[in-house]
Amino acid sequence: MSRPVVRIRHRALRRAWIWPLAAGLACMLSWSSPAGAGPSDTGLKGALDKVLADPRMDGGAVSVVIADAATGERLYQRDSGDRLMPASNTKLATSAAAMAVLGPDHRFSTDVLTTGRREGATLAGDLYLRGSGDPTLLAADYRRLAADVAASGIKRVTGRLVADDTHFDDQRLGRSWAADDESAYYSAQISALTLAPDTDYDAGTVVVEVAPGARPGDRPRVKLTPPTDYVRLDVSATTVDQGRPDTLAVSREHGTNTLTISGAVPMGAAAAKEWIAVWEPTGYAADVFADALAEHGVRISGTPRLGRPTPAGARPLATHRSMPLRELIAPFMKLSNNMHAEALTKEMGHRTSGQGTWDAGLDAIEAQLEKEGVRTATLRQADGSGLSRMNAFPAAELATLLLSVREAPWFADWYASLPVACAPDRAVGGTLRSRMCGTPAALNARGKTGSLTGASALSGYVTDAAGRELVYSVVLNNYLASSVKSIEDAVVVTLASSDTAAGTVVPASPQGARTAEPEASLECSWRKPASC
Repeated sequence: MSRPVVRIRHRALRRAWIWPLAAGLACMLSWSSPAGAGPSDTGLKGALDKVLADPRMDGGAVSVVIADAATGERLYQRDSGDRLMPASNTKLATSAAAMAVLGPDHRFSTDVLTTGRREGATLAGDLYLRGSGDPTLLAADYRRLAADVAASGIKRVTGRLVADDTHFDDQRLGRSWAADDESAYYSAQISALTLAPDTDYDAGTVVVEVAPGARPGDRPRVKLTPPTDYVRLDVSATTVDQGRPDTLAVSREHGTNTLTISGAVPMGAAAAKEWIAVWEPTGYAADVFADALAEHGVRISGTPRLGRPTPAGARPLATHRSMPLRELIAPFMKLSNNMHAEALTKEMGHRTSGQGTWDAGLDAIEAQLEKEGVRTATLRQADGSGLSRMNAFPAAELATLLLSVREAPWFADWYASLPVACAPDRAVGGTLRSRMCGTPAALNARGKTGSLTGASALSGYVTDAAGRELVYSVVLNNYLASSVKSIEDAVVVTLASSDTAAGTVVPASPQGARTAEPEASLECSWRKPASC
């Protein structure tokens, strides 16, 4: 899943919002007791209070809970009831609710149907492409659906291709999502009928690859994945001499699918990639499916019609079923995939109330959290992913959830989906793959990360030095530093290094000065290619 180094700059990512984690940086950090000191005699409270007194948190807000995983006993609490922005720790609530409400065996289905009549190789009527929210559909899946239609003997459709996305409502973006992130792939529009360009399953996006032309002055070569005419290319970029500055930029105009490719691309530069969210993913999916039908010799009249329901009694011609949720939850949580979170939220709404809306889905999550013993009156959840800055969770309730779900029949799959500290395989380590390396927390701690500007969180499980399993939740807000990740890590490393039952505490300290840490305002996996 590794990708070449990105040289493109997306306009929504030009701000100092992105965490350009240099590979292995965290692995080089030294975690140790203060020079000349042995195990702390101040206990866990003293050690963690010292970590959280880091000057980067001056004027900021902290909410922390440490608990015994087996008994639920709270071993440490710091402003545990304060409501803070959890960022992607919101996905802990969404994913746990999805496993309970939808079940680990839940699959999304995408169907091709018709009410028309067959006249030899001709279908007299419309062809319906009906989605149910699958965020993992690839162009190859649409080609297989088209092949199945062709295999049924249909060569011509007299009607139109109708794209049915009515399983969800038509609200495409979550509440208070940043407007200048509109074309950023981690903020793609949500539709019941969509398409992902790769096996990161970034639904609703297209990959733009730009390489220098044959000689200076030429336009660069541009490739789209998947190939599609749904987006229009406006290329003003120019190939320049080797050694000249690389100023290539890719952006999408608001409310359109016009991709503007501008700037200079030096000769000899590696091909650069950018993942761009499309405008109206239903039309994107329909366009790719229509091209697939044509490739398989099925001619269809007119342009696709969007957002029309499939008539009752329509006959199925082809069906694609997604991987089960027990498998989908891995790329969702390891890579902190926002679009998976929102699709699952709306699907929970459809399952519980027949309405594929954010409101219905959030009601379903709240009801499940209450079953887990979470005091939902003390928190606010505004979306499924944590992109919204309206989300407000206390660490106390995140810890309660982490303790409660250990008894769930689906816990093993859910637990396995959490990123693992310093596990180098991206499919295992996820957003923690370069953190806490060279410490007792490496390959030990599991947790969900969270990052927005001024908001960072890490919550999960770690085993201490004596084999005691602990639950931790650390939520930090309102800091001005570029990153506070090493503060979170120091909390977890302290736990992993200590015998918490015996009171033998080996404190770790956050490394580096205020400016030493890389930027961490968005999940590292939300940056393409992922640097974590």
